Amino acid sequence: MSILHIFLIAVGLAADAFAVSVAEGVALRKVTREDTLRVALYFGAFQAAMPVVGWLAGHSLRSVVESYDHWVAFGLLMLIGGKMVADALFGFGTAEPRSPSRGGRLIMLSIATSIDALAVGMSLAMLRVRIWTPAVIIGVVTGLLCATGIQMGDRIGSRLGRWAELGGGTILCFIGARILTEHLL
Repeated sequence: MSILHIFLIAVGLAADAFAVSVAEGVALRKVTREDTLRVALYFGAFQAAMPVVGWLAGHSLRSVVESYDHWVAFGLLMLIGGKMVADALFGFGTAEPRSPSRGGRLIMLSIATSIDALAVGMSLAMLRVRIWTPAVIIGVVTGLLCATGIQMGDRIGSRLGRWAELGGGTILCFIGARILTEHLL
């Protein structure tokens, strides 16, 4: 498998994480360097680790994981996106902004956006591709795109306020629904 193919796979895998990073930048309202670094590192690390886990699991667990991975991603994204929509509609500005770059929220988003990388790792195992180079490329590409995404979201959010948070939450819900429908159809 060529580096170009791996890079294209990495960009495809990073698309959801990028969209989530934009939405989180919108929700945060004020993004710091530390926020950007944490989001890029978490998303990048999870995207790099999941293909390794999938590769190690190989073909034997593929059918088990594929039977519920889309439900996990759907549930996590709907939960987080729904909360953003509710905050935008009913409570914007009434509480301290929560940081997407800390705690369980960041871990949940990292898992939800990297589950598809698990299947890619399984596929690479079946193709007998060594996993380390693809994992590093996937992680780096995801990290860079997410750092860019959260900064873009910050700029959009500072201009559009509650409407940007509403849009960001709606996007997360649509991403979750798209993941579910792609797997069910």
